[in-house]
Amino acid sequence: MKLREIMTKNVVRIRPDEPVAVAARALAQYNIGALPVCGYDGRLRGLVTDRDIVTRCLAAGRNPGSTTVAEVMTGRIVAGRPDMETSAAAELMGKEQVRRLPVLENGRLCGMVSLGDLAGRAETSPEAGDALTEISDNLSRRG
Repeated sequence: MKLREIMTKNVVRIRPDEPVAVAARALAQYNIGALPVCGYDGRLRGLVTDRDIVTRCLAAGRNPGSTTVAEVMTGRIVAGRPDMETSAAAELMGKEQVRRLPVLENGRLCGMVSLGDLAGRAETSPEAGDALTEISDNLSRRG
C-alpha cells in the first residue's frame, strides 16, 4: 500500500510569519497535534507541534501573540513521498522518532500521515505498532 492511499490530502497548514497564538488556535480548532509550516511557495519549512508551543514559547516566557511560528517550529523535516510504501514510512517514522510524516511531491506538501493513520488500517497496523514500540523504547532509554 502506498502513502497516497491513506494520507490526509487537505492538510491544514500555517505560514512561518504567523503568530504562535494563531497556530495554537488552529491546533485546537482542528483537534490536531501538528501543523506543517509552509511558505507562500507551498514548500515545507518545518512543523509546529503543541509541544513546540509549550516548550519553546510558553515555558520560555515568550508572548504567543508576538512570537512567530518560525521562532518555535521544528525545522528538521523527515518526509515521505506519495509513492512510498506504508511499511517503509512506518520504518522511517520509528527510526526518526516521529509520529507524523509530511508527504512531499516536487518539494511541496501534498499530504500528511500519522501513526494513527497507519494503525487504523489492518494492512499497516503491525508496522505502526513496530514504529510506536521503537519510539517508546528510545524515549524510555533517554529518561
